Amino acid sequence: WKRRYTHRPKQTIKRGENMWHKTSQELPPENVIVRTKIHDEKGCRNETFLFRQGNLWFLENGSMYVYYTPTHWKFT
Repeated sequence: WKRRYTHRPKQTIKRGENMWHKTSQELPPENVIVRTKIHDEKGCRNETFLFRQGNLWFLENGSMYVYYTPTHWKFT
């Protein structure tokens, strides 16, 4: 008898530069462009490159800030 998953099993999260970090647990350094996304019960969306200054997240060219806080980030 094999157990069948209705959802993909959770992957173990390892520390590293290519791994996604939760912004609720760890923030990236300020003024460093990182890859960001929102990943929640609605799925994965808004995946883009941003940099952080304080509590604001800016587009990589610095032209404007976004009106949301990403849930995950990783180094590019």
